[in-house]
Amino acid sequence: MKTKIFAVIAVLVSLIGGYFLATYSYQSSQESAVSSIDQKIFLRDYAPRMGSTSPKVYLVEFFDPECESCRAFYPHVKSILEEHQDVQLVLRYAPFHPNALTIVKILEAARKQNRYFETLEVLYKYQPQWGDHHNPRPDLVWTFLKEVDLNIEQIKIDMQDSTILANIEQDIKDLETLKIRGTPTFFVNGRPLSTFGLEPLKKLIKEELAK
Repeated sequence: MKTKIFAVIAVLVSLIGGYFLATYSYQSSQESAVSSIDQKIFLRDYAPRMGSTSPKVYLVEFFDPECESCRAFYPHVKSILEEHQDVQLVLRYAPFHPNALTIVKILEAARKQNRYFETLEVLYKYQPQWGDHHNPRPDLVWTFLKEVDLNIEQIKIDMQDSTILANIEQDIKDLETLKIRGTPTFFVNGRPLSTFGLEPLKKLIKEELAK
């Protein structure tokens, strides 16, 4: 009987060990693949930024304004910037959801009026209404944007600006190069998160700040 128990334990240990080895190998290969990429892919000059103007750490977030998880993470990201004065947030687009591309164009048009982050926060605030996955109502966005001091008619014109469209296209190419499949996806000084979550993100930022 004891021999059978020991045999079962040995199999379990082998399986668990194999799992952790595979996980470690995946994470290591992922980090290796990213490290071989030209780092300018993370810090495009046109990208919206918040936080330190002379950062020690660049926190790059590929996000989708229609993504519920991006909305949930946003207050935590702002708290990180408030807590660490040497961190700069760099926002990049990953418009995976059906209405995201339109919303991204609105955001970029609002940036021309120096109202980018105010617009982003209003869009996140009302995301459950306009971005409901079962009954999306992107038309409601124009009503919600009245809370921001914007020239709405100019927004509708600037949304089609060729520079805006080219920058969005570059972001989409970059997320394909980086093989990003979900949002939000974070990189800290070019390093990807090995485990997704707020605490792993904070830990990685502290590691980079300590260097």
